[in-house]
Amino acid sequence: MKQKIEAYLEHLRYERNASPHTIAAYRRDLLQFQVFLKSKHIRFSQVNNIVIRSFLAELYAKAEKKSTIARKLAAIRSFFQYGVARKWLEDNPAKIVATPKQEKHVPSFLSEEEMASFLDLPPGDKPLVVRDRAILELLYATGIRVSELVGLNMDDLSFEERMIRVRGKGKKERLVPFGKIASKNLKFYLQRRGLINQGRSDEQAIFINYRGTRLSTRSIQRMVYRYLQYTSVKRKISPHSLRHSFASHLLSRGADLRAIQELLGHESLATTQKYTHLDLNQLLRVYKKSHPRS
Repeated sequence: MKQKIEAYLEHLRYERNASPHTIAAYRRDLLQFQVFLKSKHIRFSQVNNIVIRSFLAELYAKAEKKSTIARKLAAIRSFFQYGVARKWLEDNPAKIVATPKQEKHVPSFLSEEEMASFLDLPPGDKPLVVRDRAILELLYATGIRVSELVGLNMDDLSFEERMIRVRGKGKKERLVPFGKIASKNLKFYLQRRGLINQGRSDEQAIFINYRGTRLSTRSIQRMVYRYLQYTSVKRKISPHSLRHSFASHLLSRGADLRAIQELLGHESLATTQKYTHLDLNQLLRVYKKSHPRS
């Protein structure tokens, strides 16, 4: 079964253009399922929907999150569908297994006032601070993911049009605009970029570390968390909250939900809806302003 899993992961990498994060997660999930089958003395060809439900029941017993269980089921379902296509199996036993119902939650985000204060945090004009300020401004100005930001290259940036080319999930490209403040901070950073690594590298990445190499997703996450510690916000906020804030602030100022969907790079409008949130007062203001008999 392990060889079949590796063949499937190669299919994801080269034919489906799946992200490294997705491939790594699916590898863990499928290998965990393999260990489960081995412990029950069940061969690959003997797997049916009851076996898969037993695996999910074991995950529930371990108090795994519903979102985690849903992802593991998605990995198994996709793997077996690939097995059907390769004629390893006649049918996909996972297709009739129901996906766990997910808990609905409002994503964390910063208000416009909190965001303004947060973006003012990086102090001074040292090269690394200038870089950090440019990163924070660009994340909020565009709503792109941290993983998308680290992948930006010099030739993805157009100051004339104030647009960046972003490679999203599945390596799908989209163009995203950015505003004057982000443009100003980006230009200032690029003027001082060579001071970060003393010109030792010709790295094409826009954002680099002191070694002159591309910043990692983890490095940017640590940087964002570091600045968040200096805010007065007490609720749980993450680097992804900048993306939530981008979508929420656009929506509250009247942006069309489908336009936000395009900017965020979502295939489904339902995905965009959970990134957007209006508080009750905002909803009441929109209702009173818009409804003819309010």
